[in-house]
Order: sequence, then C-alpha cells, then structure tokens
Amino acid sequence: MTDRVRSEQDVLDAIERRRRRPHVKLLEQHITLAHGAGGKSTHALVETLLLRELRNPELERMGDSALVQLGNGSAPRVAFTTDSFVVSPLFFPGGDIGDLAVNGTVNDLAMSGARPRFLTLGLIIEEGFPIADLERVVRSIAAAARAADVTVVAGDTKVVERGKADGLYASTAGLGVVEHGLELDPSGIRPGDRVLVSGSIGDHGMAIMVARGGLDLEVDLESDTAPLHEIAAALVAAAGDGLRCMRDPTRGGLATVLNELAVAADAAIVIDEDAVPVRPEVNGACEILGIDPLYVANEGRLAAVVAPEAADDALAALREHPLGRQAAVVGEVRAEPPAMVLLNTAFGGSRVVDMLAGDPLPRIC
Repeated sequence: MTDRVRSEQDVLDAIERRRRRPHVKLLEQHITLAHGAGGKSTHALVETLLLRELRNPELERMGDSALVQLGNGSAPRVAFTTDSFVVSPLFFPGGDIGDLAVNGTVNDLAMSGARPRFLTLGLIIEEGFPIADLERVVRSIAAAARAADVTVVAGDTKVVERGKADGLYASTAGLGVVEHGLELDPSGIRPGDRVLVSGSIGDHGMAIMVARGGLDLEVDLESDTAPLHEIAAALVAAAGDGLRCMRDPTRGGLATVLNELAVAADAAIVIDEDAVPVRPEVNGACEILGIDPLYVANEGRLAAVVAPEAADDALAALREHPLGRQAAVVGEVRAEPPAMVLLNTAFGGSRVVDMLAGDPLPRIC
C-alpha cells in the first residue's frame, strides 16, 4: 500500500470512527438553528433526547412516516406522519406556506409507499396578521389538497400575541394507506443498487433565499414544491420488489438523505457529480453564496434506491411523469467504506460528502 493510499484510508477510518461514536449527550447548552436543519445537530437532538425518552420500534426506523398495522393481519397497513412549517417568507416564488404544508405531509406519506388520504391542519397565527393573507394561505391549502387528492378532516387554530409567531406557523398530520406488500426500508439496500433522483436539486432552498431579499441576483428561481404521490406510485409499480426505499430530500438536501441511508444500510453510497441534475440558475446562486447544492432543500423531488435490474424501468417511469423529466441515475451502492457517502467530482477526484453541519439555510420549510 502506498503512502498516499494509506493516508487516504486513515482519513476514511477516522471519519468512520467519529460517525459511529454513540451520542451520549448534546454538546450545546441551548437550542440553535442548526438543531432544526435536519443535519448532524438535528440527529443528535433526536437520538439523545427524543429517542431516549420516547423509544419504540417505529421511532427507531427514522422514516418519513410511521407504518402501523391496525386490527388483524388482513387489515391494510397505514402510514402516519406529522410536520410543522415555519418558512420565511410565507409567500415565495412557486408557492407559499399553505401548499408547502400540504405537499410536505403528502410527500412524507408517499415516500413510505402509501396513498395519502387524510390530513389535519393546525394554524398558529400572530395577532395583527392580515386577514387577506390568511385567506390566500387557506385557498392555497385547499387547492393543494385537491391536487393531491387528500381531505383535510380536522384542525385547530390558535392566536398568539403580536411579535410571538412571525406571522403564521402551520402544523399538519397525515394518514395514508399502503396498498401493496413491498417492504420499503433502507435495511434492504445492497451493494450494486442504483441511486436515482427525480429531478434537479436545490430549487426550493435557493428560491427561498432569493425571496428573502438582500441578494442582488438576477435569476429566475421558483420552489419545486409539489405533491409526489403520483410519481411515487408510478415508481412502486415499475420497480416492484426491486425498489428498496424512497426519501424526499428536504432539510439537509440530498447529501443528508444519502448519509442517512448509508448509515442505515451500513454501506457506501458513491455518487457522480456530473450525473446530479442541478439547474444553472441554482448552481450559480449556490456558488455566489458558497453553498453546496447537495445540501440545499427540495420540496418536490424524491431520491430512491433500486436494485440494478430494476434501474432502467424505474428511470423510465420517473421520466414519464411531468415531475420526473430530469430524473437521473446519480450513483450506486458499494460495500466499502461502510456508512459513508462519496462523491466522484467532475475533476476526476473523490471526496467525502458528510451529513449537513450547521444551518446555512434556516427557515426553508
């Protein structure tokens, strides 16, 4: 083994040891924005506090939704999920907090392989919030629910004092039905499997950043927020038993989702930089801001891992759907190094893609 190879292997071994250290306690004494970013700090918070106190098999799956069996074995499985939305600004190019709340919950259900059916909605409204803006949000919620073929069946409204809620926060819960017998779980990932994405990444996060103002960027960016239930169902039908799992790369972006899958499968995921679809406008904005598109949130894209023999059919099914025209195979699963994500760069090198650290894009969903 050459000195260079030995040095690179030493680095990989050191990273792996750090990643596998059990989280004993939170290092911080107070909550920071990073704890809500979906990356390392979020995982530390969940694992050292929430899982410790609420531990049960469903929470330990760390999926987008809980899958539960109601009644006897002949009853269908249901997917159940909950989410909260604190996006700033409330209205942004391509959407607003209303359709974002519906689509985010619908997508969590769809990633579990379920057909979304019912939602609940909670609104926390700040005193003084304009009724006209509230009407606009509610109309958006109604339109998004119709588009996703779900029904909002219950809800709650609270009002807090002026200055206590930044206008409006929304909280949703969703229920879906699993109508197939597939077991979609990262534990089924195997070396040789292919990694697919349904379209260009980073659109939502960059649209939010530009909408916040203060950035003199002449770019045409819109959020990709959209319901993924139809394209997810098409992928299930096309890949069948070859579909290992699906995820929507929201907070922490594609990089964080792939790290979660690599750890869960105890395998390596290697992606090719040239294969990852990124719009030029997004890439340009990311370069100006010094942000890697792999860590930027999406709200209308999915990532999937499929068996190699199912990859062609899966890719074709994605590209047949309007939301999947730019779908691509971006990488593959390997046995080594376990629990890590590597990127083959456009310059012919390779680098480790770790889970998101910090929060470069707070309040994006």
